[in-house]
Amino acid sequence: MRKKQLIAVAIILIMSAVRPVTADAISEALSDRMDELLFGGDLEISAAGIGGREVLPDIYASRNFEPLWTADARIQELLAMLETAPEHGLDPDDYYVAQIRSLVARRQLSDSALDVADLDILLTAALVRFGYHQLFGKVNPASLDSNINFRREFLNEEGPVKAIPALIASAEPFEDQLNQAIPRGPVYRAIQQSLADYRAIAAAGGWPAVPAGATLHRDDRDPRVADLRRRLAVTDDLPAEADVASDVFDEDVEAGVIAFQERHGLDADGVVGAQSYRALNVPVQNRINQIRLSLERLRWVQEELGEQFVVVNIAGFRIFVIRNQQFVWESRVMVGKPYRQTPVFRGDIRYMELNPTWTVPPTILRKDILPAVQRDPGYLAEKNISVIDRDGKIVDPATVNWQDYTRGVPYTLRQEPGPRNALGRIKFIFPNEHFVFLHDTPSRGLFDRAERTFSSGCIRVENPMTFAELLMDLDNQSDWDKAALEEALDTRQTRRIHMKTPMPVLILYLTASVDTGNRVLFMRDVYDRDAELLQALDGNVRIELPET
Repeated sequence: MRKKQLIAVAIILIMSAVRPVTADAISEALSDRMDELLFGGDLEISAAGIGGREVLPDIYASRNFEPLWTADARIQELLAMLETAPEHGLDPDDYYVAQIRSLVARRQLSDSALDVADLDILLTAALVRFGYHQLFGKVNPASLDSNINFRREFLNEEGPVKAIPALIASAEPFEDQLNQAIPRGPVYRAIQQSLADYRAIAAAGGWPAVPAGATLHRDDRDPRVADLRRRLAVTDDLPAEADVASDVFDEDVEAGVIAFQERHGLDADGVVGAQSYRALNVPVQNRINQIRLSLERLRWVQEELGEQFVVVNIAGFRIFVIRNQQFVWESRVMVGKPYRQTPVFRGDIRYMELNPTWTVPPTILRKDILPAVQRDPGYLAEKNISVIDRDGKIVDPATVNWQDYTRGVPYTLRQEPGPRNALGRIKFIFPNEHFVFLHDTPSRGLFDRAERTFSSGCIRVENPMTFAELLMDLDNQSDWDKAALEEALDTRQTRRIHMKTPMPVLILYLTASVDTGNRVLFMRDVYDRDAELLQALDGNVRIELPET
């Protein structure tokens, strides 16, 4: 702390020690502290650095520096809420819990206006932080990935300057007010329960290691099977009535292994090989952190959760339709390769196209198509790809010397509708700068793979026709039922169907989630995104307010 600030604090301490605790003295101390925060750049109370420079001075100035916290019961109620932070994967230390308790005890023995002011500031700062983290998440996602465009809006136009004093003055419990203002859906609540379950496992000592070795199959007898049984029992994957000590790989063990593999994004073959050994031996704290990250990522999209919307979980390779907080449909998807990642962002499905053409994007043309044509002149005909010049005229590919081009070509390549079209028979467009959309695919066999990072960034849907029917139903377009869609597809003519009401779509990245039965699921961090977010989540608090 700079010398001038030390002198200012000393003067405040001396003045507070000699004057009675009057309303004027407390207001003066609050004003001095806010000046210190606003103009000094630093404010430390009980060895805690106080943030909130963007909010606290305006809150107190709007009240002429009157204290906000005048009821002891309200203080205790706030403390109780702050101590629920771990249930959200957050750290109570971020909310000054220890410092508040210390100042509450000190205030009972003190006759200092400064102590009263400092406690008031700590309480307000804690509520601002906790509310901010509940509404927006602790980490601003755009600071990690500029593609992320989730809304960040205050609950009302007046922002925290009016909302925080109103929250404190209300007779309604803090937690009830926050739950009404920021309702948590069933997925968030189920993941919270998973966090509690895995923390209980950690508190009980975690799970036993399963020594890696030869692959274990049904009917094998091996000492490691007993370890496997105990490991599966800890996470309730082993059937409840199964023996936990036998070294025989029987049907109970096989059922437990399949359940475990399903929950961890592995090939559910009931055989324990290298990938299963690795997943079985991931430390429980790693799984706890995955759950914490998913809770944070869900807080980022709180403002996006309307009556109905589509969600794609990149890491889980699945798409869901949610209506009135219930899953109404899900399907497998393929997403971008690690070097052509599907971005995390939001959009609105505005139309779908039957029998689409596919205009080859420049990157794919340069990296994939051009080398293929140079190797095989018949490639374009085989793939039903037309070559179009700058005047829009179709060019015979045999007249083009493809060997002359190394980085790009002065032509547009368009794949015509048909069974081999890369987009399949239907695509779903939510306009965005990434040129990413949902679509069908002729490569059906790849959906059977456990890990499905096969695309160039777009999202391939396993059951696109069912998805199309559902979209039309949710959009109240009864004319476009299954029979009408099939009839239009059979024409092989490209046709566009616009949505009456655009359907929100959220492209997320959750490496921990739950299934429709609320079983916790863990996915591999295929894009290596978790470590950076975990560091930020466990790091210092930064409040970056949205623009009003």
